[in-house]
Amino acid sequence: MAKSLLLISRQAPWSGPGAREALDIVLAGGAFDLPIGLLFLDDGVFQLTSGQNAKAVQQKDLSANLQALPMFGVEDLFLCAASAAERGIATDALALGEVKVLTAPDIAALIDRYDQVITL
Repeated sequence: MAKSLLLISRQAPWSGPGAREALDIVLAGGAFDLPIGLLFLDDGVFQLTSGQNAKAVQQKDLSANLQALPMFGVEDLFLCAASAAERGIATDALALGEVKVLTAPDIAALIDRYDQVITL
């Protein structure tokens, strides 16, 4: 049985390659039927906001990669409620519809459920 993997994405989509690398890992894991989850934490919650202008900061738009997650079998998407609130992001207006909003105790329990955890 394949080990499960939780990837914690903590970087904003425009702050460097971390957000893109996190999505690439998740998409690759999904393509190989690895049980995988993706948690957006800290500035990583900005990846889920709609209407981003990636070209303005000379970055590649990640929205297509995010929209492809379900096609790759990645359905376990999580968002830190506190991170979203601290950044003024309304959890009912995210670019992806099927994101589970979690509190700190929920996140601790989530991390315990996975065999391996990677933070980018």
